[in-house]
Amino acid sequence: MRGGLVTLFLCGDVMLGRGVDQILPHPGDPALRETYIRDARAYVELAEAVNGAIPRPVGYSWPWGDALRILDEAAPDARIVNLETSVTRAGRFAPGKAVHYRMNPANLPCLAAVRPDVCVLANNHVLDFGLGGLDETLGALAGAKLRTAGAGRDVGEASQPAIIPVEGGGRVLVFSCGTASSGIPHGWAATGERGGVAFLAEPSDAAAAGITSRVRQVKRPGDIAVVSVHWGANWGYGVSRDEVGFAHALVDGGADIVHGHSSHHPRPMEVYRGKPVLYGCGDFVDDYEGITGYERYRDDLRLLYLVAADPDTGTSATVRMVPLLARRMRLVRASRADTEWLRTVLDRVSSRDFGSHVVREPDGTLLLRSPLERRP
Repeated sequence: MRGGLVTLFLCGDVMLGRGVDQILPHPGDPALRETYIRDARAYVELAEAVNGAIPRPVGYSWPWGDALRILDEAAPDARIVNLETSVTRAGRFAPGKAVHYRMNPANLPCLAAVRPDVCVLANNHVLDFGLGGLDETLGALAGAKLRTAGAGRDVGEASQPAIIPVEGGGRVLVFSCGTASSGIPHGWAATGERGGVAFLAEPSDAAAAGITSRVRQVKRPGDIAVVSVHWGANWGYGVSRDEVGFAHALVDGGADIVHGHSSHHPRPMEVYRGKPVLYGCGDFVDDYEGITGYERYRDDLRLLYLVAADPDTGTSATVRMVPLLARRMRLVRASRADTEWLRTVLDRVSSRDFGSHVVREPDGTLLLRSPLERRP
């Protein structure tokens, strides 16, 4: 903790399965059941065709690239990622899904390389290999001493927050949930008798009230409460009225940060009552290089979010973002031109709908400015 502030690292989807799993030291079964690709190694070939050869096997830190040095320098008090893959050798392909992600548990040192304090799991891929795959995923993460939130062997476990102690006696509380709009099947909802995810059919006031009731039960003075939400479509910058209302209700009920993800690119941001709402953090690590059709969204550009919050008030002092670029399944610092492209887009969509602005700092990072702050 620096200057009395708690700094959190947040990012969007971390998908270490499929092609990424194949370049790591212990590649798992490459078999897929996708319409056009039946072997995960084909995703490695697509990336190589666009950006050059990828050495195999790579070291466990390879996919994170420059992000590791940036995080070491920032020294965040808590690191929170959306782990969008199952971690399993077992299980069966979940029926009715077009895409399935899994990584070999033997490759968990790759996830550990970024030193996550919490892996949120309420997403549309954690049960890609059924309840057996979920059980192995939970066991593998627990065995690696990695905290989880948003999925469990029953609804009670899936709904429990992950709790991260921080210097000074405070804590970061991480609640995780996912909605049907992100592609989570209704049948994946955890119940009293069955494992699954903390599932919301829709982002309603009633759903927000259920989450904030749990926040108020656990939160104490000096805590920072994060609600991590997997929601919305893969592409596009529009935020629905229901999503905005849900996010605002979370903040009104005690959440300090709304951490949204599911979209393949960053979406708008706002500062509501002094609290940041990140509607979509975009992808962070995956094997999507070479997949065509949505180039206008520049999903090769990734953001590393650093949110500094005051534990006494819960309000955010700064939301900084470090632009990165995915190349050869590895993150590198984005160029000045790419950074400016991303800043322009995010400033436009955030100011249009929420009055917030995104400015570029001299060091190349991006900064979220609320409507109450003057823009230079």
